[in-house]
Amino acid sequence: MNFFTGDTHFGDPRVLRIDRRPFATIAEHDAQLIVNWNEVVGHDDDVWHLGDFMSARAGDCAALLGELNGRKHLIIGNNDPETTTHSSGWASVQHYAEVHDEGHHLIICHYAFRTWNQMGKGSINLHGHSHGRLKPVPRQFDVGVDARGLTPKRLAEIITSGRSRA
Repeated sequence: MNFFTGDTHFGDPRVLRIDRRPFATIAEHDAQLIVNWNEVVGHDDDVWHLGDFMSARAGDCAALLGELNGRKHLIIGNNDPETTTHSSGWASVQHYAEVHDEGHHLIICHYAFRTWNQMGKGSINLHGHSHGRLKPVPRQFDVGVDARGLTPKRLAEIITSGRSRA
């Protein structure tokens, strides 16, 4: 089963202020995101993380990835340092991918697109980066944790909930 998420920003205290995440400390934030992830993702699931995984000063990326269930695929974001992108814990690392899931053709990138491959044929664009602040566009969904209840989601949940924070 595939799950999608992004913009976790593990170890980056700026998200508590800028994105108004409901935690007193970044340690509390990181611990809750790990719990949320592992409550829904199984060991045999694939998780597509659409960028901005963790801060360079947050510690060992491979160790953090080892705490998270599933096979992790990174779609590189603008805040992903080499310590993240070169970590041995990723099943794959790229800037862009096209994935088929639940009968849909998905175009995934850290950034939202105005147009994307097979847009006229019903493909869906999943992205992060905007922290739930972009106006909705048909068949385009922000999968970042700020837009998705701080939890990775399956495609059916993303489509059903639209842009909502649930």
